[in-house]
Amino acid sequence: MANIPAPDLTQRPPRSPRTRLGGYALLPRMLDKGRATLVNKNGEFHFDCPLDQHILSFLGIDSKALLEELKKGQGDGEILDWINANAKNKRSPWEIQQWSDFQDRRGPDSDAETLQFFVGYIGKMTTTREDIRTWSDVLDLDDYTTFGGKA
Repeated sequence: MANIPAPDLTQRPPRSPRTRLGGYALLPRMLDKGRATLVNKNGEFHFDCPLDQHILSFLGIDSKALLEELKKGQGDGEILDWINANAKNKRSPWEIQQWSDFQDRRGPDSDAETLQFFVGYIGKMTTTREDIRTWSDVLDLDDYTTFGGKA
C-alpha cells in the first residue's frame, strides 16, 4: 500500500459536507473518511455511510473500487480524474451544480421517524439553536462540538 496522505479524524473532523471538489458537495468529506479508514485514523467517522451513498449513487461509483483507488495514495485531483473516468453516471456541470446545491440545502425527509431522529440529533448538541435546518448544518455543528466547540 502506498503512503496515504490521510487526515487523523481522531484529532479533527473531515471536511465540511459543503466543501466541493470538481463541483461535487460531499466528495471531499467522503475522501477524508476513506483515507482515514485505510490508516485506522477514522475515529467515529464512517466511510460508505448513508451520506456517502448519496454521492456514490449520483456518480455510479462503487465504494470498494474508490477505496482501492485511495490506497494508491493519490491526491484529490487524481481521484477526481479517476472518478470522472470511471463514473457510470456521467454528469454535466449544471447537473453537478444542481445536485450539490440540493445537498447543501437538504433537510430531513418529512416522515415522522426521520424528523424525530433529526430533532433528537440536534438536541444532543443544543436546545437553543433554531438555525440548524439541513443535514449539512447538523454535520458541521456535530463536527464542531465533537472537537471542543460549544453549540
